[in-house]
Amino acid sequence: MAGYSTRRSAVVLAMLLSAAGCGVAAGQGVIQPPPGNQPVAPQKPAADTINPTAPGVPPMPPVSRSKGPDSVADLAEGLLDAVVNISTAQKVEGSGPEDEGDAAPPLKAPEGSPLQDFFNDLLKDGQGGESRKVESLGSGFVIDPSGVIVTNNHVITDADEITANFADGSKLEAKLIGVDTKTDIAVLKVESPKPLKAVKFGDSEKMRIGDWVMAIGNPFGLGGSVSIGIVSARGRNINAGPYDNFIQTDAAINKGNSGGPLFDMNGDVVGINTAILSPTGGSIGLGFSIPSSLASNVVTQLRDFGETRRGWLGIRLQEVTDEIGEGLGLKDVKGALVMGVVPGGPSDNGSLKVGDVITAFDGKPITSSRDLPRIVAETPVGKNVDVKLLRKDNATAPAKEVDVKITLGRLEDGEKLMSESEKGSQTPGDGKAGSAAPEALGMTFSDLTDDLRKRFNLAAGAAGVVVTEVKPNSGAADKGIEPGLVIKEVAQESVSKAKDVADKLAKLKTDGRKNALLLLASANGELRFVVVPIE
Repeated sequence: MAGYSTRRSAVVLAMLLSAAGCGVAAGQGVIQPPPGNQPVAPQKPAADTINPTAPGVPPMPPVSRSKGPDSVADLAEGLLDAVVNISTAQKVEGSGPEDEGDAAPPLKAPEGSPLQDFFNDLLKDGQGGESRKVESLGSGFVIDPSGVIVTNNHVITDADEITANFADGSKLEAKLIGVDTKTDIAVLKVESPKPLKAVKFGDSEKMRIGDWVMAIGNPFGLGGSVSIGIVSARGRNINAGPYDNFIQTDAAINKGNSGGPLFDMNGDVVGINTAILSPTGGSIGLGFSIPSSLASNVVTQLRDFGETRRGWLGIRLQEVTDEIGEGLGLKDVKGALVMGVVPGGPSDNGSLKVGDVITAFDGKPITSSRDLPRIVAETPVGKNVDVKLLRKDNATAPAKEVDVKITLGRLEDGEKLMSESEKGSQTPGDGKAGSAAPEALGMTFSDLTDDLRKRFNLAAGAAGVVVTEVKPNSGAADKGIEPGLVIKEVAQESVSKAKDVADKLAKLKTDGRKNALLLLASANGELRFVVVPIE
């Protein structure tokens, strides 16, 4: 997730990492983070011993329905010592003469000038291949008195040195325990001469839109800063990773807040502040936090194994759109559509088939294809789970409910299988000349031949009916169909010859069908369903 950004109408989604020495965007007052060798200003001396599960955090004052909490001072005071500022340093090699290319020659002070030494010192950085140190700042929080700290992965990526700066001004060198790039979470460990103040994860699933939350972190390197807001939304997908399920909040979060905690009014961590949506890089009330329901499981695995161990079904998915739902004859447009089964994976035993729509997994409802990977990943490897799905035995039969049991594999192992399956071949073709190319739905298609496999860079064993031409502005073109795609099914019935495709499309038109559901394969074997209007 590190470095992720997206731009829509001049609005950028920014990670909250603050680079040392960099200020706010031009046109605003420049705020410089403290130098790397300067301790963070003390907040309050940390207690000698703290039991993180003890009721040491003062209760929240009564909340007025009209104006919210009267104060969060007591709550913040009890939590500040558990929040740390994370500073990192990375050595970057300077460019040598061989890297200069067409660049202008380096500036030099005139020989004998009284300012020669000054300018030579000023301009020497980055010249002669010398390395330099780049520093950055972020936030984190202690979850165990022994010194276990949670932060964002992008805060410490490629760091040579990691330092945890505490509210009492002390600094401790941090060792990396493990990272998870898919959720942007990292776990660190410091060795402290005394037990540290720690906080615990709460239950983000209990948070409701409108609930009060509090963020504590290190914005722009300023040290422990507190802001308060509400849960603006839940389950946000900002396209930052495969398991996006962010809490959106209007609590002020800025660069440097990355990895800091989002607290509920009980003082429990319900989120890890990770990103903001902003036209300037500063807070405009659109902050995003990894929910504790996701983070706590990842953190536990990183602590126990130094890596994640996620469940894996061994399938490829596609969203069930209104058109696809109609093509499949579904009453409710929801669930996750199976568009491929990975050979050798947990589902490669006939339990799941292309065209199945998964509606529930391990007792949890699946409303979209985005839900399933996250829920599967959070399920233990090796667990035998119940999967509910809708399946059509043929094009005319209604979809029926089917229950299957599948023993989950491990995603980290499965990723290798998925890569290999994309390179694998399918049923070998006969290499004979193809029949005349029929035309329908704005596309021309043909039996696969060796010449066509070579022309479209298809695998030697690719089988099916290949699309050879697509008319501009046709229904097929509007749906993104391009020459080189291979038609595998029409209306959930397999096809191997161009005549099969033409006959089935003609029958659909005769039957009064408005759309044709096609299963297409790309050159690397990736499958997807496409609904094309019948002209």
